[in-house]
Amino acid sequence: MLLAFSVAPLGAGDSVTAAVADAVAIVRASGLPHRTDAMFTTIEGEWDEVFAVVREATDAVAAHGHRITLVMKADIRPGHTGELDAKVARVESALAERQDG
Repeated sequence: MLLAFSVAPLGAGDSVTAAVADAVAIVRASGLPHRTDAMFTTIEGEWDEVFAVVREATDAVAAHGHRITLVMKADIRPGHTGELDAKVARVESALAERQDG
């Protein structure tokens, strides 16, 4: 499963950098394959392990505000692993074929 999530505190002022850094540190410490971009962090793993990391990251962000916003999107595809990179590689390959063709 791939799960993209964004978690941030409300009422924390103009910047949520410290809160997001706390969440990303938890994702990195999990050992699960992951990627962070400007809007989301995507984690790859089994249902229970991925949701445990999201919960821990959300708890860490809770220390930064009185209310939390959490957005999640999942791609649940049993029997597939390595999709964090493979999905991007397939799109890049399709784009390269268009340029060559």
